[in-house]
Amino acid sequence: MRKLITAAALAGTLLIAACNTVEGAGKDVASAGDTVANAAEKSK
Repeated sequence: MRKLITAAALAGTLLIAACNTVEGAGKDVASAGDTVANAAEKSK
């Protein structure tokens, strides 16, 4: 039983870390898109 609880806690921690990583990557992509859009707007 103790191993099951430990494995569940570890899996939960990994899932939370993965969500934060994906969220950060999404913010980076959005920032890059904004930068490209601003550059395009300035070059008009």
